[in-house]
Amino acid sequence: MTTFLTYTILGLVLGSVYSIAASGLVLTYNTSGIFNFAHGAQAMFGTFLYWHFTERWGWPVWLALIIVIGLVGPAMGAALHAAIMKGLRGTADVTKIIVTVAVLLGTVYLAQWIWNPDEAHTVDMFFGAGAKITVAGVVVRYHEIVCLVAAVAIAVGLRVLFTRSRIGVVMRGSVDDPDLLRLNGHDPERAAMLSWALGSTLAVLAGVLIVPISGGGLDANMLTLLVIDAFAAAMFGRLRSIPRTFAGAMVLGLAANYVLAYLPSAGTFTGNLRVSLPMILLFVVLVVLPQDRLRGAAIRTRERYRVPTVRGAAVWGLVLVAVVYLYSLLLSDGAITTFSLGMTFAIIALSLTVLTGYAGELNLAPLAFGAVATVVAFHAGVVGTGLDARMNVQGVVLGVAVAALVGGLVALPALRLRGLYLALATMAFGEFLSNMVLRDTTQHELFGVTFTLFPDGSLVVPPLKVGPLDLRDGTTSLMTATVLFALIAVGLAALRNSGYGRRLAAMKDSPAASAMLGQNLVRLKLSVFMISAAIAGLGGVLMSAATGTVAQENFTFIGSLALLMLVVVAGIGYLSGALAGGLMAGVGAAVLVSTFSDLALGNEGMATIYNALGHLVLVGTALVGMGVGRNPSGFVHDLIEGYRAIRSAKPVLYGAAALGAVLYVLALTGVIGTWTFALIALCAVMLLPVFGRMYLDEGRRDRPTPLELIGVDEPYTDDLRARLDRELGLPAVLEKGGSRATA
Repeated sequence: MTTFLTYTILGLVLGSVYSIAASGLVLTYNTSGIFNFAHGAQAMFGTFLYWHFTERWGWPVWLALIIVIGLVGPAMGAALHAAIMKGLRGTADVTKIIVTVAVLLGTVYLAQWIWNPDEAHTVDMFFGAGAKITVAGVVVRYHEIVCLVAAVAIAVGLRVLFTRSRIGVVMRGSVDDPDLLRLNGHDPERAAMLSWALGSTLAVLAGVLIVPISGGGLDANMLTLLVIDAFAAAMFGRLRSIPRTFAGAMVLGLAANYVLAYLPSAGTFTGNLRVSLPMILLFVVLVVLPQDRLRGAAIRTRERYRVPTVRGAAVWGLVLVAVVYLYSLLLSDGAITTFSLGMTFAIIALSLTVLTGYAGELNLAPLAFGAVATVVAFHAGVVGTGLDARMNVQGVVLGVAVAALVGGLVALPALRLRGLYLALATMAFGEFLSNMVLRDTTQHELFGVTFTLFPDGSLVVPPLKVGPLDLRDGTTSLMTATVLFALIAVGLAALRNSGYGRRLAAMKDSPAASAMLGQNLVRLKLSVFMISAAIAGLGGVLMSAATGTVAQENFTFIGSLALLMLVVVAGIGYLSGALAGGLMAGVGAAVLVSTFSDLALGNEGMATIYNALGHLVLVGTALVGMGVGRNPSGFVHDLIEGYRAIRSAKPVLYGAAALGAVLYVLALTGVIGTWTFALIALCAVMLLPVFGRMYLDEGRRDRPTPLELIGVDEPYTDDLRARLDRELGLPAVLEKGGSRATA
């Protein structure tokens, strides 16, 4: 009985912290319509500040709490809304999600920059671990009592705020109908800013409370994910009901502790299940709870994408293969391996293009399907041992097929979900897979066969060999990944231009209209999920083979979010956006960070500056993601439109091609370095539309103004009036002295 009471109280304490965190999510979503994926990161950053004030600067606990919870928390939320969130009206769900994901990543990177993750950071309980009382033989610490009281008080306070106060009604109206709210004399942006300030305050409070009861150790990634567990409680209340959110948080906390108390402690199953339980409950809640009805109107957003033709995609695919081959001649073996890894990420990114860019469905865990295919291919397709080990094509095909099947199984119960709910369901699957499957080092027996999913916590994945094609050679691996990317991209272009692709686009614009016209939305969603999962699985196997040894860290939820963010920044509706986003995820940031790290090791006097530049690269990447709300179509869209505008500027285009050829020859002969060539070529590609427009503008000045633009683009002059008279056949009228007079 004592054991039951002990774990019950611990469960209620954990549930109370989940309730506080989830209440902040409900508050911000109800008043802005944005689900804040950065909620856990805000909690983490505030907790690190609390540790810094109390441990490093020696402030009293009460003063640190006032500053962190009373000032930093509200300021952080208000600043986020003013600088970023209020600009997200009229954007698609994926854009809103990606902006908050960028805030999450940027906050984590910033915290790791300020506070060295290799150093230990611990937070003590309020009043100390020795301050406690005994209730029915169970020891209850004062810190735990504070958690319980705070959770109840916040739940009651928010319930009263939303249902009994005028400001609560104004807050809810700021997302329901902001224009009507303005007509009644209220400012919806001010109400939304207030809610973000309160939500951020609750996040910081939850972070400060949960760290001591979860062990006291501070880690940026772990604390962020720990608070994300509260998503399940928020969804239990469907992001609307504070009482149901409170009840869901208590169920979540009790279940986690009962699992720890009563399931067998041998092996890794119980520990993994406890970590995965919030995501399991999140998926169950999303599937079981009733969903909103289909909307009758089309969804009007600011995203605009051009659909490529199959012929155009094929031509550009050939150009890509040629360019990659020519560039590979300039690279070292290590650089070729890194480039090959980037191309495998680009293949995974194509799974997001077809699913989100074409069909409007969301998947926050693309790397999870890559992990599924990798595990299957490793166990079913590796032949030989040691240096002679190879992956056969049968294993790759089986891994891709299983990834597609798992994609269908995950999508099947979630098919009636849309938008945010579907995104959270895929996130729950990714976290479950990461915590339950990829951490499984226990030996299993199935049909008389003994196996371990992840022996020693990692998999050594050998390269693929198909007849004479051996991907152990770096250039062969790179060119194979590039050709596969080009072939899949051409296939997706053909799919998008087919009747099936048009049905996907119609479902994206208006699911209700598609259903009314007889489209089977269940079949469409299921098929596109399976196609997307198969592409991600193929990319995952190639990525694992290019890496060599993979572990749970290679398929994390944070990694999937970073890939999705970069693809959206580039342009998730474009095949070239998948290429750019995948290369940035697999090559860009990693190469720059490693380069600055090597420079820091080789130059001790400049080590601080180089390390700061490495951290700045990561934070800057997240800052780019935060700005996607201003350009939701991605920078590839702007680049394409820029080149379309200068198609007639032939001298500029020919000159750029000649310059590129000269630079390539100089790089090939060693006159200039590979980095120099790459940087100049990249700058030329980005700036060429600017020079093209300058050339065209200069040419227009030398040409006479078209008649229909006279008086529009430039003011009337005597010469322009005379020209109009001549064109219209009117007689000229002379003033005294011979000057032209108006007719």
